[in-house]
Amino acid sequence: MMQLIRLFKNSGYDICFASEAHQGEYASDLGELGIACSTIKLNDTSFDEWIKELNPQMVLFDRFIMEEQFGWRVEKVCPKSIRILDTEDLHFLRKARGVAIKQNRRLNEADLKSDQAKREVASILRSDLSLMISQFEIELLENSFNVPNSYLFYLPFLWEKGSSPSLIPFSERSHFVSIGNFLHEPNWDATQRLKQVIWPIIRKALPSAEMHVYGAYASEKERQLQDEKHGFLIKGRAENAMEVISNCKVLLAPLRFGAGLKGKLFEAMVCGTPSVTTSIGAEGMSQNRTWNGAVENDEVEFSNKAIELYENETKWTAASHMGHELLEQFDKSKFESEFMLKLDGLKEVLDEHRLGNFIGSMLLYHTQRSTEFMSRWIEEKNRSVSS
Repeated sequence: MMQLIRLFKNSGYDICFASEAHQGEYASDLGELGIACSTIKLNDTSFDEWIKELNPQMVLFDRFIMEEQFGWRVEKVCPKSIRILDTEDLHFLRKARGVAIKQNRRLNEADLKSDQAKREVASILRSDLSLMISQFEIELLENSFNVPNSYLFYLPFLWEKGSSPSLIPFSERSHFVSIGNFLHEPNWDATQRLKQVIWPIIRKALPSAEMHVYGAYASEKERQLQDEKHGFLIKGRAENAMEVISNCKVLLAPLRFGAGLKGKLFEAMVCGTPSVTTSIGAEGMSQNRTWNGAVENDEVEFSNKAIELYENETKWTAASHMGHELLEQFDKSKFESEFMLKLDGLKEVLDEHRLGNFIGSMLLYHTQRSTEFMSRWIEEKNRSVSS
């Protein structure tokens, strides 16, 4: 989201950031960037009045749930506004993979075509343009859900050349690191795999090494994994993720399910830190099966590759350099101008663009009716309770 905000800001747009959530302790200071912020309410006509007065040229929704709540209102009050959905990743794909993993079986078509998929794909089809972070997910939408390519736009993490921190050499680094929000289920599953299977193998070979596990929202459940005797340390939230990753030798991400691109693996590349992950972790980032470390789904092989990178400076250095080569695919200059050209073109042909998306128009028509009446009912209920 911050990447998109800066991208629009650098292109000369005035931005208003609106949210119904309370500002958290670690929220970015958007005021410093000259961005207006507004608080909006769910199921309340005050949003209609606010958006009508603002009359934005474009409205960007942060994930499909926000489009469900507010998309029909924007279309009704500001029909000429371009509606853009930032998918972040495909939530239904992550959930489907998680179900299959928990049931210890392969992913099947029924898993993918779930009720959540119906909601999320409907949101994509209702939008004028959906931003996709992974080419894999674009292909999935096109091939399995018949979403036209012209309504999808590939916009991954963006890397600006020359912005990477100074590389800390192998000799000045120590220990392994894992990082990720503990409320995110794939991260919690990966942490458990580290503790139960992978770390015992690594620790046996490297008795002085430590596993530093960082993650926001650590509860008693996560803290119970702490094992100082065997070097498995739950560190909680990292104040500076880039600094933490830069100072460790190897980043471990044994992800068994998930979707989109993985920020920690992108940051490892930026920091020149080799990583060991799974095919799920490397999805959408690996090129021609190359990686800045190793991609292994077998936990024993995963552990062995981590040990090898930790001990072998030559292989570690080669992997570190490979990370910077892989970053070339995310070069900001390749995407920024193309994205703005896409939006400028969309402004010119918006009516034709929408006419070509009959299914999306049909979904919007029915959503307006069902969602509007539900929202109106909730609004009336809230009004009667408050009075």
